[in-house]
Amino acid sequence: MERKHCTAIVLAAGQGKRMGTKVHKQYLLISGRPVLYYSLDTFQKSGIIDEIYLVTGAGEEEYCRNDIVKQYGFDKVTKILTGGAERYHSVWNALQEVEEGGYVFIHDGARPFVDEEIIARAYDEVCAYGACVVGMPVKDTIKQADENGYVAGTPDRDRLWMVQTPQVFSTELVKGAYRMLMRETYIHVTDDAMVVETMLGHPVKLVCGSYENIKITTPEDLDVGEIFAKKMRKLEKREKRGKKVKK
Repeated sequence: MERKHCTAIVLAAGQGKRMGTKVHKQYLLISGRPVLYYSLDTFQKSGIIDEIYLVTGAGEEEYCRNDIVKQYGFDKVTKILTGGAERYHSVWNALQEVEEGGYVFIHDGARPFVDEEIIARAYDEVCAYGACVVGMPVKDTIKQADENGYVAGTPDRDRLWMVQTPQVFSTELVKGAYRMLMRETYIHVTDDAMVVETMLGHPVKLVCGSYENIKITTPEDLDVGEIFAKKMRKLEKREKRGKKVKK
């Protein structure tokens, strides 16, 4: 089967209010590099991803172009776009630029530790089902609360997943779903899979991601990110040494 064109939309327009810093979370440093650098680097190196659309906050376009894209040689970034008031506005701004006939990987720039294995698994599933979302089964028991803060129920943990990104779709499918969403004024959505589920009723396949594919939201997440970044560097050094030995 012929491989289809794959576009990664990396969202970096969030303000990250829960981080409590003046600098937006996607530009904070982990091991000396911006959070945003890591996911862009993975998509840049991926043999599956053909191009990257980076969506930034208004007024941050030149910073991203000069201090991240050019600085680190991310030549797969073919468009730098301005985000909207809400996440789904930012996604729609990018989707309108994506040509149909391929697949689109929608990823939060605040998730620095997506890896090539996750991308490959997601690609296989989107080829089979047209829509998939990366996630992991929950480890903890989850309680549903009522309006007064009392336990209203305990869902079966075996059927609960923590949803991550990338969320991956055939371009026609996700553009059609978002086109319908943008005509509505009362539907609240929290992720791209929900748009496809709600607007089209299309099933979305769950794909195993990684417990390390965390979202940087609070200062504690930066501390965890430092650990993962150091682990990643050690693995990269080991791989480089292995390649030298083979030569």
